[in-house]
Amino acid sequence: MRLRAFVVEDNAAIRESLVEALAELADVGTAGVASNEKSAIDWLCNPANEWDIAIVDLTLERGGTGFSVLSAIRDRKAGRKVVVLTGSANPDVRRQCEALGSDGVFDKSIETEALIEYCQSLPGPSGG
Repeated sequence: MRLRAFVVEDNAAIRESLVEALAELADVGTAGVASNEKSAIDWLCNPANEWDIAIVDLTLERGGTGFSVLSAIRDRKAGRKVVVLTGSANPDVRRQCEALGSDGVFDKSIETEALIEYCQSLPGPSGG
């Protein structure tokens, strides 16, 4: 069975192209998407929702941030991965994301391929 990703991205065009790339290049299915902090946290923290990896942007709609999403899912089930895909992946941002439990940080402009490779390297679904 393929991995299930939850994509948190406010830009619809980027979100759609990422979902397509994950499916075509990494055989990762999309369990759901959110464009704002509240929707992302509500979905990711709902025990009825199954996901293996969350891909989170740091700048979200309505003034929300991916940092809040990371903080909310810090104590997620074992085996679930969370990575950040952002346009502002400087060393300070990377450290802050890692401190909040991120498993990786990727720069949208130059590391999207590395994100796809990361997803390809993950084991199968965690089972919930």
